[in-house]
Amino acid sequence: MRPDPVDLTRALLAIPSPTGQEHAVTAFVADHLAGLGWQVTRQLVGDGRENVFAHCGNPVVVLSTHLDTVPPELPYREDDDVIYGRGACDAKGIAAAMVSAAELLRADGESRVGLLFVVDEEDGSAGARAAAALAPKGRFLINGEPTDNRLVTAQKGTLKVILEAEGRAAHSGYPELGDSAIDRLLDALQRIRAVPLPVDPVLGPSTLNIGRIAGGEAPNVIAPHARAELLVRLVGSDEDTPAAICAAAGPGIQLTFIPGLPPAHAPSIPGWPSTTVAFASDLAVHGSWGTCYQLGPGSVHVAHTPDERISKAELREGARLYVKLARTLLEKA
Repeated sequence: MRPDPVDLTRALLAIPSPTGQEHAVTAFVADHLAGLGWQVTRQLVGDGRENVFAHCGNPVVVLSTHLDTVPPELPYREDDDVIYGRGACDAKGIAAAMVSAAELLRADGESRVGLLFVVDEEDGSAGARAAAALAPKGRFLINGEPTDNRLVTAQKGTLKVILEAEGRAAHSGYPELGDSAIDRLLDALQRIRAVPLPVDPVLGPSTLNIGRIAGGEAPNVIAPHARAELLVRLVGSDEDTPAAICAAAGPGIQLTFIPGLPPAHAPSIPGWPSTTVAFASDLAVHGSWGTCYQLGPGSVHVAHTPDERISKAELREGARLYVKLARTLLEKA
């Protein structure tokens, strides 16, 4: 009997697993795989959270995705064609498709495929970083994210920038007695937005988003402090962008740069049309597992939304494509 990823997707969506609270879902997955006859390793990541690594021999290809989700939790529901709920496409449905694919390969006598399910992808990739210590490793890893079932060979990286400005409070009727930190910050942000950012021939342009601004005390007080948080989507190993942002910010602005994930690239595969994505994922930190590709059913445009969903046909097609891609990579081993 061919395993159906829809059944496992239902079971996974019934277990809430926001980042930091993944224990119940990883325990379920570990027990499920052990019951199917896989050799299962539970790797402690911290605070009771665990990665799950399963194999039946020495894997050459590892299928991997994450089991944590963003809040808030959404109730599971389905109709004849579509499954709705938090994690439907990001990434519990993908995990189910990977298990289904691995079981199909194993039923055909292929023991060189492993499964790796990690925690914390949505908040720093601690699970993927810890997984670098696991063994045995193979030569290829297929990372699961919603890519509309298209093979991804490149994704952008991330750089967080925090800007802080200090001023001097005063009565707003006498602005000359104060020094507005908000004005300083807004002027700096206007200059930063004009900074030319690098362009990559594959990934396209870097982008900058001002995601959060806060400051001041009251409408009738000259603001003594202000803060902004920015995220740059990087397209290369670029050391010039932080320097350019610092220069544009000007005096009186304190900047903190927090590196996130680097951009990731993989070679093309003959016969497989490929694409690139602007989001970042665990793909960027899985390098110790060999050459890494990214593929998954579902659309990133509905991930993290109140209408997160995945079609049952996409799930089943995703499982089929994981089997096909694994076999393609195994032929290269």
